[in-house]
Amino acid sequence: MQKIFTKGETSDKELQELLKAREEKKFDFKLIDIREIYEYSDLSIDGTDLLYPTTLFHKYIEELQKIKDKNIFLYCRTGNRTGQVLMILRRMGFENIAHLSQGIVTYTGKMSRRAKLPKNI
Repeated sequence: MQKIFTKGETSDKELQELLKAREEKKFDFKLIDIREIYEYSDLSIDGTDLLYPTTLFHKYIEELQKIKDKNIFLYCRTGNRTGQVLMILRRMGFENIAHLSQGIVTYTGKMSRRAKLPKNI
C-alpha cells in the first residue's frame, strides 16, 4: 500500500483491490470524487465516500484537514484534475494521498448511474 502513496497514483486494478480490502476491513481509506455534481450523478465509482467538486474545492479544505491523517484516494474523469489537486494537498502536508491515474473513464470496477449523492453534498 505504501508504494501507492509514494508514487501518488493507483491503477484501475489496484483501486479495485483496495475497495475489496476495505470491504473485508483489511484496509481503510476515503474515496473522494472531485468531479462536478452532474458528472457524479451521471456515473460514479461504487464505494465513493465524498464528493468535493473541483469548482468548490476551496470550501472543503477545512473538512479535508479533519481527515488529513487518513488514507485518501481521489478520482476525476481522466486524472488531470486529481493530479493538480494532489499536488496542492501534498504541499499542504497530506502524505497518505493518491489518485486514480487514468480517472473513471478507464475504470472497469463496479460503478453506478444516477447514484445517490454522498452525505456531504
